[in-house]
Amino acid sequence: MRRIAPVVFVLALSLTLGAGGLAAQQNAAPAPTPPVVVTTPPARAEDVGSIDAIIAALYDVISGPVGQERDWDRMRSLFVPRGRLMPLGARPDGGVGVRIMEVNDYIALNGPRLVRVGFREREIARRLERFGSLAHVTSTYEGRLETDGTTIRGINSIQLMHDGTRWWVISVFWQAETPNLRLPPEYLPTSARP
Repeated sequence: MRRIAPVVFVLALSLTLGAGGLAAQQNAAPAPTPPVVVTTPPARAEDVGSIDAIIAALYDVISGPVGQERDWDRMRSLFVPRGRLMPLGARPDGGVGVRIMEVNDYIALNGPRLVRVGFREREIARRLERFGSLAHVTSTYEGRLETDGTTIRGINSIQLMHDGTRWWVISVFWQAETPNLRLPPEYLPTSARP
């Protein structure tokens, strides 16, 4: 299995002041801010070579039986550094809110629970829009908790980018189906439509 080398992103912060600005008011220039280096683990070539592959890897990496640790470096390798996972959910006041997480936040919050309850998720329908290196996938999902048999469904809005070598997940924004919010027929597999 060929792995794609890790990618290093360097984010540098610089401040340029005009000749008559703040620099004239200070005797010494501040020390430059060192760059923030963000790395991502190497990806499996077969995970990031196509849109189909990266979507399949995204579902596969969180799925597994009770007691099975997930390959979190594999998940990290799918996302750009600082990529986002953003679930919508009901607030106590009856409104809807969003939780915005980076990949490591998602792992810390959900990783132990996924291992404890056993969870498998799969894509059941998809809509794809693409323009050059930009892709948006509306992916209808179905998941099942092993410990109690609970089934969940919903829609993932997945933003992807191709950097000339591979596909990257930029963000995943999702909402689960509820008794009051049912999946519309156009987002279900053809066989499940009325």
